[in-house]
Amino acid sequence: MLLGLSDTLPRLVEAKYKAAKGAQSLIFSPTELAILRTPNGLPFQLRYCPSLAKKPQPLAQKAPKTKKPNPFENPDPALHIADIPSSNPTHYLVLNKFPIIPEHFILVTKSYKQQTHALEEDDLEATYVCLKAWQGDLANGQQRRLFAFFNSGEHSGASQPHRHLQFLPVENVKADNENNDWELLIDDILANAKPADQEGLLQNAVVPFTHYAVRFPDEPTPSQLLKAYHDLYRAAEKAVRAFEQNDPAKLALHSTEGGDLPISYNLGITTSGMVILPRRAEGGMLRRDDGTEAGFVALNGTTIGGTLMVKHEEEWKTLRAQPSKLDGILNAIGIPNTSYTQKL
Repeated sequence: MLLGLSDTLPRLVEAKYKAAKGAQSLIFSPTELAILRTPNGLPFQLRYCPSLAKKPQPLAQKAPKTKKPNPFENPDPALHIADIPSSNPTHYLVLNKFPIIPEHFILVTKSYKQQTHALEEDDLEATYVCLKAWQGDLANGQQRRLFAFFNSGEHSGASQPHRHLQFLPVENVKADNENNDWELLIDDILANAKPADQEGLLQNAVVPFTHYAVRFPDEPTPSQLLKAYHDLYRAAEKAVRAFEQNDPAKLALHSTEGGDLPISYNLGITTSGMVILPRRAEGGMLRRDDGTEAGFVALNGTTIGGTLMVKHEEEWKTLRAQPSKLDGILNAIGIPNTSYTQKL
């Protein structure tokens, strides 16, 4: 797939982002940043964004519920970056309207497709082509990188039913990290994972939740990308079904009516490989030392990148003071990793 863009992808995104921000067509919410480490030493970005908690919420009494609007049906021209490919486009690129990371943008199917259905070959091909296009452009002599993620299912952190994958420029994710002591979790997984099953899928034993990974060959074909996704998905569904059978009180499979998949999951993709995280909960309850609830921390596909966000001050303070509580949240969102081992 050739993107057929009028300029390099990073320049197009940067120019559109600056214009949209200047015109207030998008709302950037700055965050405070801290680096937490799991007991195994894995670094996670904790971002505190109180402004997102202050967004007005509609009152239930005001009006009867109506169908949730689809922001991807007719995207705001101020946020629209490009249709891809340029000839007979199947997808388009659009800026996130409420970013906490500058230049956060989204790949959306031109025709309406369900977020809860299986990804198709052209979704994965378009994603990989964007990853490569971004990486092929140098900034100050340094290679740029993107992290792509996908949320599917009610426990995944997904917010829109129209199919879309999301991109974060890695340099912008790292920008506030002055000590340079954080790297993408997916990079660690792909670099250090070992075979997890007979299918050749990989898993990193120091990550507390079950996940499966595939390393890409150089220049994977669309069919290879699709096979990798199918292999990962099958393993994820198998893990969820096994957990559900052993403890049905803690997890129920989704209805498959209309083609929906029976599980929730997150997918993370770089040019090096792909990682899937099967989900059983949207988040985990953060508790004080006396057992009372301090707040609920929800996570999405950025977890595979090694980052999470909180909106309330007590959650921010509690996790910074007791970073060991992060392990409990990571355990709560997924299927426990049976090969999990803590470093001594």
